[in-house]
Amino acid sequence: MKDQQNGLELSRIGLGCGHMSNVNETVKSAGIATIHAAFESGINHFNTADFYGAGRSEMVIAEALKGYKRDQYFISLKFGALNTLEGSLYGLDVSPQHVKNYLAYSLKRLNLDCIDLYQPARIDLGIPVEETIGAISELVKAGYVKQIGVSQVDAETLRRAHATHPISLVEVEYSLFNRSIEKEILPTARELGIGVVAFGTVAHGLLAGNWTEERILKNKGGYIPLFFEGNIEKNVALAKKLGEIAVKKQMTLSQLALAWILSKGKDIKPLIGTVSPVHLQDALQSLDIHLTEDDVREIEEAIPEHEIAGASFPNMQFRNGRTIRG
Repeated sequence: MKDQQNGLELSRIGLGCGHMSNVNETVKSAGIATIHAAFESGINHFNTADFYGAGRSEMVIAEALKGYKRDQYFISLKFGALNTLEGSLYGLDVSPQHVKNYLAYSLKRLNLDCIDLYQPARIDLGIPVEETIGAISELVKAGYVKQIGVSQVDAETLRRAHATHPISLVEVEYSLFNRSIEKEILPTARELGIGVVAFGTVAHGLLAGNWTEERILKNKGGYIPLFFEGNIEKNVALAKKLGEIAVKKQMTLSQLALAWILSKGKDIKPLIGTVSPVHLQDALQSLDIHLTEDDVREIEEAIPEHEIAGASFPNMQFRNGRTIRG
């Protein structure tokens, strides 16, 4: 997929900037250093949202990319999620009349004249997707947005959105602990010529390794079903089986998990979410890993879908701005 405005070809891997929303100056400095390291390593795709730290992620990106040529990087930006003062999600606002308001604030925080790709964070079942995408398309005509994307949608919604205005990218969760996109979303995206941005590639840390009994106890609960009582023990056991394959292949577990996604097609652009240049460089080594069909089969057999305990992401749906499922 190429930027239709300036011909920029997206890097094979993108940098997810959600962790760059912390007000801590140390985290901010690390985030800026990571963006610089990413750019120097060939990454030109930076993924963020206006609700990451109530705009702080955008401001970190703006500071980090100051001085870089605008046609050398690609910003994909989500909008619409409503956060409490504590940072938790409590609703959604993708109302057509509010889209330009969100974009106006984002452009100021990012210090940009236009966004490369703009997308609603979710779809509101009470608002036809055609209306939300139609409102963004007006911003494309006005020159404030170059391309439109969607996030966390089903295949039917993706078709309807694409019929309203060409969709360039669909952002979805994809990992060995969640392969659901392979059933409908991925085939539909490929049929329509839409690229896929994959987030959650290490399954909220399950595929990052270093799981001790103490860490298992510490991470039980939360809002991710994979980590619920009775689930986390089973899932860590599966991850450890994959870890044995990684050791045999002389790579880290996270490198193997990322290499598996990369093997699924060049139209899939996984995101690395980190504020550590060291972790970034470690992840980038997955680009040099070639997996055979037998390797892929062995990896998938280590984590059979029917043995995964719990969902990897809350099933959040919205109607008229309010959560109806989650």
